[in-house]
Amino acid sequence: MSHQNAAKRNLAAMTDAWTAMTQTFLQSATAANRAAMSAMLATDSSNGTDEEAVEPPIPSIDHSSLDWQFDRTVDEADQISVGDTVTFEKELSEDDVRAFAHVSGDTNRLHLDEAFASETRFGERIVHGTLVSGLISAALARLPGLTIYLSQDLEFSGPVGIGDRVSARVEIVEELGNGQYRLETVIRNEDDDATVINGEAVVLIDDLPDE
Repeated sequence: MSHQNAAKRNLAAMTDAWTAMTQTFLQSATAANRAAMSAMLATDSSNGTDEEAVEPPIPSIDHSSLDWQFDRTVDEADQISVGDTVTFEKELSEDDVRAFAHVSGDTNRLHLDEAFASETRFGERIVHGTLVSGLISAALARLPGLTIYLSQDLEFSGPVGIGDRVSARVEIVEELGNGQYRLETVIRNEDDDATVINGEAVVLIDDLPDE
């Protein structure tokens, strides 16, 4: 029984430490999400091959990758309503982590140094929390229209390992008027079948510029 109690205390301590470590992420989520998307795009473009780029499946996306997956319930901006969702999924690779460290300047050894990370509570390198949360931007970008971030609140509940496949799901939960919407934002580690980030976002959806 004492062993079980100790295990519970250790788990609670890890959760508290994880929350404390990621507290600063909550203050800069929007900027970090933009950096995350830049990192993903830089990784794809640096390969210099046409095979990985595909024609945009919807007008609001400049380019995509064959390995990325998304699904949405609405195709026209003027038809968006409460309950509509978008889900975006991709693997967060070694290249993504290295590119994000370069773009953001976040060179925390926990993400880049295997020997160092192996001695931490995680036992291995993990993906930057703000890179993981960047998949919310990817999902929002796949809403019809031009999506503009206004705010984002996040709660981190667990790490993501390098090479894990992660999904971001956004759902319209309230129409605020003047083209603004409040959304529930959830990120899951599909490999571990676990939710790793919960939050809410407020966005403004403009019409796309005439081409």
